[in-house]
Amino acid sequence: MNEQRFVVTDQVWQRLEPHLPGKTSDAGVTAKDNRLFLEAVFWRVRTGSPWRDLPPVFGNWNSQFRRFRRWAKAGIFESLFNAMSGDPDLEYALIDGTIVQVHQKATGAKGGLRLRPSGARAAA
Repeated sequence: MNEQRFVVTDQVWQRLEPHLPGKTSDAGVTAKDNRLFLEAVFWRVRTGSPWRDLPPVFGNWNSQFRRFRRWAKAGIFESLFNAMSGDPDLEYALIDGTIVQVHQKATGAKGGLRLRPSGARAAA
């Protein structure tokens, strides 16, 4: 897997790491490659694929799924969200129709849009 395509940049990782369980210096596998695990979660969210389709580079899909469930039950993802949402980077700004108005001229010709039955000829 191309690490340049990963979502978690070094800058973001420095902000996330203190909020994750375990440390790399701890004995056992408590914090074994948290960054790669987060990339696996983000990959799954981006693709919408089931856990079984997780690429082998992320490790065993079932282990990653069980870890995901443990973190979700422990509220780790919620605490990450709270920690990261305090300082928006505005890298992605979403704009939809609930906050943007269309200029009146963008709605169609004078008098607005008129629907005609299909097959009806336009008035000449």
